[in-house]
Amino acid sequence: MTALDLSSPVGVVGTGTMGQGIAQVALVAGHPVRLYDAVPGKAREAADAIGARLDRLVEKDRLTDTERDAARARLEPVEGVAGLADCSLVIEAVLERLDVKQELFRSLEEVVAEDCLLATNTSSLSVTAIGGALVNPGRFVGLHFFNPAPLLPLVEVVSGFATDVTSATRAYETARAWGKTPVACADTPGFIVNRIARPFYAEAFAVHESQGADPATIDAVLRESGGFRMGAFELTDLIGQDVNESVTHSVWQSFFQDVRFTPSLAQRRLVESGRLGRKSGHGWYDYAPDADRPEPHTAEPERAPAYVVAEGDLGPAGELLALLREAGIQVREEEEDQGTRLVLPSGGQLALADGQTSVEFRDVVYFDLALDYRRATRIALSASQDTSPQTLAEAIGLFQALGKKVSVIGDVPGMIVARTVARIVDLAHDAVAKGVATEEDIDTAMRLGVNYPLGPFEWSRRLGRNWAYSLLDDLHLRDPSGRYAPSLALYRHAYATDKREGSGS
Repeated sequence: MTALDLSSPVGVVGTGTMGQGIAQVALVAGHPVRLYDAVPGKAREAADAIGARLDRLVEKDRLTDTERDAARARLEPVEGVAGLADCSLVIEAVLERLDVKQELFRSLEEVVAEDCLLATNTSSLSVTAIGGALVNPGRFVGLHFFNPAPLLPLVEVVSGFATDVTSATRAYETARAWGKTPVACADTPGFIVNRIARPFYAEAFAVHESQGADPATIDAVLRESGGFRMGAFELTDLIGQDVNESVTHSVWQSFFQDVRFTPSLAQRRLVESGRLGRKSGHGWYDYAPDADRPEPHTAEPERAPAYVVAEGDLGPAGELLALLREAGIQVREEEEDQGTRLVLPSGGQLALADGQTSVEFRDVVYFDLALDYRRATRIALSASQDTSPQTLAEAIGLFQALGKKVSVIGDVPGMIVARTVARIVDLAHDAVAKGVATEEDIDTAMRLGVNYPLGPFEWSRRLGRNWAYSLLDDLHLRDPSGRYAPSLALYRHAYATDKREGSGS
């Protein structure tokens, strides 16, 4: 099944930001586009707004005058669903209410041709449930664009329980013909991106709620060590706290209140207070013109140790050994079967975050995971009240000698980046095992949909295929609520890897 022919009209219902964006995408691709909105006059206003954006594309040399004029000629606002009768595809971007969407599609089904593809841009409702109102749900599919639709390449093509393969394939190929990057997924709460992205927000909020670190420090560590484009607090302020919490709550409820998706009480209080982020002038951060942006905690300079003893290869942090030598710090290596530690001159230890706490061991400092230890500009350290001041000072000085800023947080098992990445990897494995999407599509969706520096499976391969399981298993022992219990899919993945290694094959 190929993409829709460019001569085929595309209908867009709902003329808010998303509706206008989707209409612009179809229009620039070359289709005639019909715009409809239930509010009188809104479709005409939307057509004018789209025309103005086409003018700006000409100013930026992304369209020629001729292309703009042709696109404008193909754009037609209509006064009712009957005006969409000749469309080969109709996409809705209306209010996120099941009854509203079902009623709309029932009315569309009465006027469009039998082979017209019907699509929803929902981000939180079940595609299966919306399509369940149709006489022919086989032609119904989810086409979830990301905002702003003209700029962001990702489109999740969601097959409901009754969606025909031919319908999903046609929608997929049409999105690709429009210059988008489609990914195929089953109808599951949150689809791919909004399902697998939940830990990025949840773990940051959990560290804050446990008094492990303040928002500015957590955001800085996620950016400067984890390689994320934005931290969780600044990103949710940009999205809108009400919007982000609503998606989290929807996914949590849809998974029958699965503890892995439990919303944040701190975020709930933020929404209740009206602090919704940038749009309200205050969220986690204050956006008043005269407000000072809080700075992340950064440790004062300390003297670097003259040497360290490396027990083992440090696993995912192995690159640190070369960096230490380049910085003039002597590295004495000792072979250890399970060693992943640096022993400091004071006798204290420095270890990569593994889901355990500093208070469990005598004089240990944990350091967080980094996407790239050479390029990272900040490293987080975790210590307990039992960690000696000398050990902590040596640990701080060591990373400062590598040119890193250092943020010392509380005794947080799994720290910030490590526990976040481990949970993302776990949810990704679980999604593949349950037929939500392929590994390749999940990696693509997370890179393009939320700008992750790596897809979950790219991270998994880089870190070692049992790394996430081991860290989450440690966390689960310390928090047996089920939040950190590794999925069966991740367990099988780690066990199979260990078994092959043990057999020497």
